[in-house]
Amino acid sequence: MKKFVMAALGGTVAGIVMTTQVAAPLMAQEAPDQNTSVYEQLDLFGDIFERIRSDYVEETDSKKLIEAAVNGMLSSLDPHSSYLPPQDYDDMQVQTRGSFGGLGIEVTQEDGFVKVVSPMDGTPAAEAGVKPGDYITQVDGESLMGLGLDEAVDLMRGPVGSEITVTLVREGETEPFDVTLTRDTIKLTAVTGRLQGTTVILRISTFNDQTFPNLKEQLDAKVEEAGGIDKVSGFVIDLRNNPGGLLTQAISVSDAFLDKGEIVSTRGRNPQDSERFNATPGDLAEGKPIVVLINGGSASASEIVTGALQDHRRAIVVGEKSFGKGSVQTVMPIKGEGAMRLTTARYYTPSGRSIQSLGIAPNIVVAQPKPAPQTEDEDEATSAMNRSRSEADLRGVLSNDSMTEDEKKQAEEEMKRAEEAANLRKEDYQLAYAIDILKGLSAIAPEVAQQAAEEAAPSPDAPE
Repeated sequence: MKKFVMAALGGTVAGIVMTTQVAAPLMAQEAPDQNTSVYEQLDLFGDIFERIRSDYVEETDSKKLIEAAVNGMLSSLDPHSSYLPPQDYDDMQVQTRGSFGGLGIEVTQEDGFVKVVSPMDGTPAAEAGVKPGDYITQVDGESLMGLGLDEAVDLMRGPVGSEITVTLVREGETEPFDVTLTRDTIKLTAVTGRLQGTTVILRISTFNDQTFPNLKEQLDAKVEEAGGIDKVSGFVIDLRNNPGGLLTQAISVSDAFLDKGEIVSTRGRNPQDSERFNATPGDLAEGKPIVVLINGGSASASEIVTGALQDHRRAIVVGEKSFGKGSVQTVMPIKGEGAMRLTTARYYTPSGRSIQSLGIAPNIVVAQPKPAPQTEDEDEATSAMNRSRSEADLRGVLSNDSMTEDEKKQAEEEMKRAEEAANLRKEDYQLAYAIDILKGLSAIAPEVAQQAAEEAAPSPDAPE
């Protein structure tokens, strides 16, 4: 029987994005006096079960009663331990391959409320404007109060193409409001890349089977587009609203930018269950500076990558405090083709810190400004006032007779890049801030970057 270790959040609307690897069998033994007490309690459970079956006002389904009892026992432990019925267990295994049906929302339960951890890129939830930190209070007018997380998730599942209306409570909004979404087949693109000036931006939206291969493919393509690694000023790894995924992929992504040292460790109840995962030689970024972007929707496997790069001082972390999910779950198949998800360990960053309930604090805290609502007339007036004017805008201005045609062309290109940077600040302030950091590092210490790159490169005499 296979068992899987996870470092990802519990139930999801679009499916559970798991952090999974093969785990050793778990065994527990109790002292004889403890066994006596346990057997007495099991007898109590049996008595109650039989009384419900015989005396409850309506006929009951014995299988559902047992499943409810099992799930109640597990969910009483922590928000991430639960019972997975056969269908949910099948869905979990499919979802780790990156394609599944749903809304594209990663959720957890907090103080009895269903809370959105993050919407996934390119999904109905993201397109409808669902945000991290939103609370879902109703589904199609039916309250979620008093329901377990799996029960709430079941209400949000349905056929692809069908509509669902969820009621959200959002910080800063005075009243709850409804959002209507259409369920769809969720096909997650694990990594997308783009070139912004001389900065390579790698957006990692999830950690599934394709994450590391996608990362390497996108990185290589964008470095080639830039004209080679020497033309690249640095890399931005965008982990905002990334709810986590496969532990093996989180380790591979961390290892991609680390030459040595510990990536993450897991520590269970028994010392012999502890594990450490270390980096291997080789840095895909060849020593170039890295900025990691995170926010409150960055959880689990995202925090593993962030913690590893931050502790090794391989990256500057920018943004807002991460979600703080630092526990490991083991998914164990059980009789009846279902499974149980049980919290079995905590994970620790290389410096030995646990981020459970604390999250990872950025090196530089940068909040994403909320756009101010404006009317069309106000927007045009503001744009006119903010438009910069210079000597070149004046009527009858003298020309610059000292610039060659090549210098004029270079000046125009620099002006274009400055305008693009200004537009990016309006669209994504946090990303623009990250790029500015890399520009600054490149400008003030190019020799340091070059030295780091040379140290990261393999020796010509090294055996292959």
